[in-house]
Amino acid sequence: MTARTAPGARYKILIVDDDRNLRTVIRTNLELAGYEVVTANDAAAALALLSAEIPDLIVLDVMLPGMDGVELCRRIRRHATCAHVPILMLTARGETEDAVAGFEAGADDYVAKPFSPQELLARVRAKIRRVAVDSSLNPLTRLPGNLAIENEIRRRFEGRLPWAVIYIDLDNFKAFNDVYGFVRGDEAIRLLASTLQQAVRCGGEDDDFVGHIGGDDFILVSHPSRAEPLARLIAATFDADVRALYDPADLERGWITTTDRRGAVSLYPVMSLSLAVVTDEYGRITNYQQIGEVAAELKRFAKKQTGSFIATDKRKT
Repeated sequence: MTARTAPGARYKILIVDDDRNLRTVIRTNLELAGYEVVTANDAAAALALLSAEIPDLIVLDVMLPGMDGVELCRRIRRHATCAHVPILMLTARGETEDAVAGFEAGADDYVAKPFSPQELLARVRAKIRRVAVDSSLNPLTRLPGNLAIENEIRRRFEGRLPWAVIYIDLDNFKAFNDVYGFVRGDEAIRLLASTLQQAVRCGGEDDDFVGHIGGDDFILVSHPSRAEPLARLIAATFDADVRALYDPADLERGWITTTDRRGAVSLYPVMSLSLAVVTDEYGRITNYQQIGEVAAELKRFAKKQTGSFIATDKRKT
């Protein structure tokens, strides 16, 4: 199974239509717009192709020989690896029932024939933009993921814009997840995400950026002048709100306990935050990779401290 994963790779679009001339017209226009295009003339050929590769978008005609486009749409929505791929249906103008049937089968949008190449291209571009956004979002928090985070930091660093990166990590999360289960663990992750967003709304600016690296690791990109105040606000807010996730008896005791496979019991206090603040204030960061290295070093130091702790890089050499 192959998929488009390499940075800078072209988006791949599958056209499924039994009209050879229309396939050629659509293919030509999409290729001129920079897309990679594969085609199939019926449902069987489309399903065979989908067993070998995953397109970024499917343009699907309702009227196909044998299995029609609506049934093929249903089959794609049950497909093991391609169920998530957006589907743009081609319908006959005035055939409203075809559009309705397509939506009920799982289509994302439709274009009525005859259509202009410009209209189809506009619909394709809109869906591809949505794919690009959705694929970069963390499914739990709906925050931008690693690719968007890297792009944002690189944009500021390579553009010589003032920048500050706050690397935020939950302390004692694994123990909490083990004791209370993944559902409450997800609540803790979402709480941290909302804490970061609320901090930006209260003490940040429109150009501040919040991203979710994965698991219990987050990034906030801001201006050097706002970094430490934001970090303090995040820590104070989280410390106050996280207590609601614990059972009263555990809160009163001040810790939760876990037992490993050898029977050893460990005590873990209420979750806190380790925050690493890296900025361009002192000019010691000379390349993009150093930002992550310094942040990781600061985070390791913060994790050795008690409770929520903010570690800021103030070294000038």
